[in-house]
Amino acid sequence: MPLICHFATLLHSTLELKLATCVQFRGAFVGINIGTESRNLPVPVDVVSILKARKITNVRLFDADRRMLIALANTGVEVMVGVTNEDVLGIGQSPSVAAAWINNNVAAYLPTTNITAIAVGSEVLTTIPHAASVLVPAMTHLHHALVASNLSFQVKVSSPQSMYVIDGPFPPSTAIFNSTWNSTIYQFLQFLKKTGSFYMLNAYPYYGYTDGDGIFPIEYALFQPLSSIKQIVDPNTVFRYSNMFDAMVDAVYYSMVALNFSGIPVLVTESGWPWLGGTNEPAATIENAEAYNNNLIRRVLNNSGPPSQPSVPVSTYIYELFNEDSRPGPVSKKNWGMLYTNGTAVYPFRLNYSGIISGNSSKGVFCTAKEDADPSSLEAGLDWACGPGKANCDAIQEGRPCYEPDTLPNHASFAYNDYYHKMQSAGGTCDFGGTAMFTDVDPSHGSCVFAGSSRSGRSGAITPFSAFGPVSPETARSTTMQVSEVAFLIPAILVLFHC
Repeated sequence: MPLICHFATLLHSTLELKLATCVQFRGAFVGINIGTESRNLPVPVDVVSILKARKITNVRLFDADRRMLIALANTGVEVMVGVTNEDVLGIGQSPSVAAAWINNNVAAYLPTTNITAIAVGSEVLTTIPHAASVLVPAMTHLHHALVASNLSFQVKVSSPQSMYVIDGPFPPSTAIFNSTWNSTIYQFLQFLKKTGSFYMLNAYPYYGYTDGDGIFPIEYALFQPLSSIKQIVDPNTVFRYSNMFDAMVDAVYYSMVALNFSGIPVLVTESGWPWLGGTNEPAATIENAEAYNNNLIRRVLNNSGPPSQPSVPVSTYIYELFNEDSRPGPVSKKNWGMLYTNGTAVYPFRLNYSGIISGNSSKGVFCTAKEDADPSSLEAGLDWACGPGKANCDAIQEGRPCYEPDTLPNHASFAYNDYYHKMQSAGGTCDFGGTAMFTDVDPSHGSCVFAGSSRSGRSGAITPFSAFGPVSPETARSTTMQVSEVAFLIPAILVLFHC
């Protein structure tokens, strides 16, 4: 085994196993931020009606607005409330102030309003660094108040941080926290670990792209396919990053590991793309915003994590529901909203893409190979699906109904889809090293029926083909053995990167 592959295998195994043993699997969700710096914001009851119409199940408020919390009562929507940056100092200096804040802004609304998290400030370390010393005390005081109210098991406490607290975010494997905040970050991570909370990250590939001065292609920022000459690879782990979002999340994981912390999952509290900018902001277009946010939704609902943590989903709140036209700064700052204030969409999007947001059914959803995927990666993904993944690949053998067309994407699509439908409930994903994607277009043709098709007897069925049992590696593509819930995790990465 090449030395670099041995290093990648060892490093990945350590990170993955430590986090997987500490985090209970839960399907990822896509939520949305609701900002208030708008001159024409709908009244709270109308906002909630819009949320219901759009089937939005998770929201983040930047404060603890009384009217919004009342309007959200009895809706089942999971709510993250915010401590404003102005309030962080007072709460951090006084346990009694923290207790009053919990009583007035959390306990007063539970259980009718489903408050599940508190975001303490917003990017405190980089926006109000003078408050850094009281950030963790503020979180601690709030947590103690929750404990005293018997609410700590329902409501988690954390604080959103920007990517700017990390030095050298690429390659992710060498990322570390800025030493300016070493003491605070260490205490911050200790708190998250002790309380079972999550690292809140504001991840903006838009700024990663625009600040990069052309270092990265825009396709990388938008989750769009990269040509072979534009592939982004971490030279230390040989992990291939198909998008900047995953690289940002992984940079956080590696930064935590550098301080000897693991088992803290990342929750992305903000990510999005502006749809309008000034003349000096050419990347802020409606086309790019539509591409980014729809691809982000698909990525999150894959229920998979970044390369170093493939089994740990990355739930994400999109920034944001409405434009905030009162915000200071350039044109782009005011135009991140996905909806106009009358509830109509700025551009088409589906938070419940292909019906998979609930995680209850995958009927009519298909996991297929990307036509422009790198052939070697596609071949590796196909071999893994039909081998360690235990997909039933009998149908794509020569002479069988799904052999034609005899192309790598066609065969990989069948294998990927069969694996996904068998393993979705156990955490199986539609990723395969970035070579797969979801579609609601049924790829079945002739007598070739894909799992999940309305033409199949049941979701995931590929009758009339029977299982053959264990076979040699040379004929692995006709294997249909049962697979354990976690056996696919690490072998997938090792095969995909030819280690």
